[in-house]
Amino acid sequence: MDFSLSVFNLSGCNIAEKQCLIPTLALKSNLSLLRELDLKWNKLENTGVKHLCDLLKDSCCKLERLSLRRCYMTEDGCSALTSALKSNPSHLRELNLSWNKLGDSGVKKLSDLLMNPQFKLEKLDLSYCSITEKQCVILTSALKSNPSHLRELNLSWNRIGNTGVKQLYDVLKDSHCKLERLSLQNCGITDVSSLTQTLTNSKALQFLKDLDLSNNMIGDSKQWLCDVLQDSNCDLRVDEDL
Repeated sequence: MDFSLSVFNLSGCNIAEKQCLIPTLALKSNLSLLRELDLKWNKLENTGVKHLCDLLKDSCCKLERLSLRRCYMTEDGCSALTSALKSNPSHLRELNLSWNKLGDSGVKKLSDLLMNPQFKLEKLDLSYCSITEKQCVILTSALKSNPSHLRELNLSWNRIGNTGVKQLYDVLKDSHCKLERLSLQNCGITDVSSLTQTLTNSKALQFLKDLDLSNNMIGDSKQWLCDVLQDSNCDLRVDEDL
């Protein structure tokens, strides 16, 4: 029977890695119409993700939104995923990899993908991915080389610290950056002075509308940020539950 499926949601369906082969085979016959695939909260692990990669590599695949939140993927699965997307990069606009442990090689491969000018991702969720300061530097370096498409970035609940965050501010300084939402909850940030300088001396406030700094111990530097926002009369909303 013919059908036109554009959105497929299998979140929280207790799909295991071997079972993932079944829906991917079913989708292959209807692949050119599929635009959104949600597999979050399933225990796909690396094997299940690799089955999915066969779809993503297909030239007929025009998937725009993909969620693999908490699918128990590690760096091996992430490397396979990014390799598949690299071979067919032009359609995906939203990618959620939160609650997976990407590791050094996973973050590196993802960064290589983000540098691809054909990859025009607009929303990226990497919250709860155990991303370190060092990995954040690699990631932000990639974003700096291809900054114009990304609109939303979530790095919350990663221990990226002040060093990682300072590198991220360099992305905001880029005149091509049009980031609208940035979430940095519980990232080990203690100083936002670099952020205030970035917002003061760049065009970032023309685009940035939502900044989440909650659960960071930024202390006295909080006032500097408040002063900048008051002086600019901008529309930026800042969450700062400190």
